[in-house]
Amino acid sequence: MSLENELDNLGKESVVASLEIKSLSKHEKNELLKAIIESLKNDKDLILKANKRDIEESQNKLSNAMIDRLMLDDQRFEGILESIKDVISLDDPTGNILFTNERPNGMIVERVSVPLGVIGIIYESRPNVTIDATVLCLKAGNSVILRGGSECFNTNTAMVNSMQKAMRSKSVSENIVQYVNTTDRAAVDYMLSKMDKYIDVIVPRGGKGLVKKVQDTAKIPVIGHLDGVCHLYVDETSNPDVASKIVENAKLRRTGICGAAETVLVDEKCIDSHLGKIIETLIKGGCEVRGDSICMNYSDKVKEATEIDWETEYLEAIISIKIVKDVDEAIDHIAKYGSGHTESIISENKNNVEKFLNSVGSAIVMHNASTQFADGGEFGLGAEIGIATGKLHARGPVGLEGLTTYKYIVRGSGQVRP
Repeated sequence: MSLENELDNLGKESVVASLEIKSLSKHEKNELLKAIIESLKNDKDLILKANKRDIEESQNKLSNAMIDRLMLDDQRFEGILESIKDVISLDDPTGNILFTNERPNGMIVERVSVPLGVIGIIYESRPNVTIDATVLCLKAGNSVILRGGSECFNTNTAMVNSMQKAMRSKSVSENIVQYVNTTDRAAVDYMLSKMDKYIDVIVPRGGKGLVKKVQDTAKIPVIGHLDGVCHLYVDETSNPDVASKIVENAKLRRTGICGAAETVLVDEKCIDSHLGKIIETLIKGGCEVRGDSICMNYSDKVKEATEIDWETEYLEAIISIKIVKDVDEAIDHIAKYGSGHTESIISENKNNVEKFLNSVGSAIVMHNASTQFADGGEFGLGAEIGIATGKLHARGPVGLEGLTTYKYIVRGSGQVRP
């Protein structure tokens, strides 16, 4: 059978499965999620063994940041299981009446939340996406088609097999979650351009190259973001110790995630009190610091930043620092160079804080917090399917609500329109 025929069959099966999952009650969906937890626990050794094989095959092929994304250990495995439990505890996002209006003629108009249908996930490296995407789609009443990167093929396959085992144990269709069982890149092109009659939404998770390809090629609506050029603005009223601690965490906790800070904007009025401590903390943590002429004059440990640095998502232990006049210049810099992902202001000036929070147009804007909190779990959404920076439908961490849409239900009693 050709690749095209295999994918078409997969799409047809997913459409049928979406009708089945849509019909399940909240209790039945939660019981299925509990079965997935138990199945993953039972298959833990097989999954970790498959992940070890993926890592071994990726050595000398991927950067350290990508290897870190790929790696699955006991702690991360337990984190995945906890994220499923979090999703179980959340309210069902479907069947909710979002709006109701009784018309003068007696008709009742309701806007009701419903599943999207079939969701395609195209992603790289992170094995947790396989589980997070599936359980979120399932809880929101959707079926899912997964297409992971070749570097994580063994791990993903083992995880999907385990989840399908759980579905069979509950006598529901294993086609609720399907994995594109090939590393042939032609499968991605076909999904994006030829499967619009089966797939309702595409969610890309991965590097800039992957996301751009998806956005440029897809004939299906896309939820996602291209870059994660995240900023921190250090205001003069902030505590120097607090500021340096937040900057260090935002950059170095995990450098390879999209919520990692890439540029620090420092108020010129706090250069003497803040800049030295921030630079020292970053360098001590193993970070390369690139800065403007003021930063370079202040410390010989700072390398020269170019125009390209202000728009670069490093995804490694490199950060750029620029001195700005005030909060307005910081906002202007973010508007020019930012990617609409996550920005944070470190300040005790209420007026500056409110101006920053209200003026910055990114999907996530924070105050006195690390940008690494840009995560669905940290927001109390349970697991997330990704971060969206578009201005329509879902924005920021896409959790359960972002995987639903709505329809209008009109209840009449024989009315006809004059």
